[in-house]
This record gives sequence, C-alpha cells and structure tokens, in this order.
Amino acid sequence: MFYRRKSYVVKTDFVAIFNKHFNETNLPNQLKNGTRFVGRWMKDNGDGTHEVFAIWEYDSYEDYVRIETNIQNDAEHVQRIQDWYDKYGGREQVRQFILESKNEALESTVE
Repeated sequence: MFYRRKSYVVKTDFVAIFNKHFNETNLPNQLKNGTRFVGRWMKDNGDGTHEVFAIWEYDSYEDYVRIETNIQNDAEHVQRIQDWYDKYGGREQVRQFILESKNEALESTVE
C-alpha cells in the first residue's frame, strides 16, 4: 500500500470556500479515478489560519502515479479547477488565501 498526505495552510476566512471546493470538485474526481479516501481533517492554528489535510490510500506508488496522471489529463476536471480559480480572482489571488501546500508520502511504523 502507498499512502499520501495532502495538506494546506489556509486563511481562516477562506476555509469554508476551500472545503466546499474539495467536497464538490476534488473528492468526486479522486474517487472516480480510483483513489481510496481515508479522511480529511482540519485544525485551527490560532493565528488566523487553519491546517487542512487529507489522507489517501493507493495499492502502490505506481497506482498513485497512474491515477494522478489520469486526473491531470482529464480536460473537464482541469477546466472545473480553472473555473474555480477564476471565480475567486485567478491563481495569484487565491494564493493569498492558500499559504502553503504539501504532498507527502507516508511511511508505516508498524512492522
């Protein structure tokens, strides 16, 4: 199995918009392409930002690469993402609200 953690630091006043986008656009597309969703959580950092993160499961790293390639090559999905950015003033504007993004492989500590 291969697990990944996708995390963001988001300004608190943008969290509801960001979470709605995830639920309506990103999650359905990931599931459609075969990703297994473990869960998504957030925590208040106490400084006007929230950390938002999801854990995803794949059969293997190669499966992850295949699924992500399919998602990136899905023209309709790419257009939905672009439309979302455009709705909020474009990528540069949105970067003022999404301050950090990480995509990390997770390693089990259980033998």
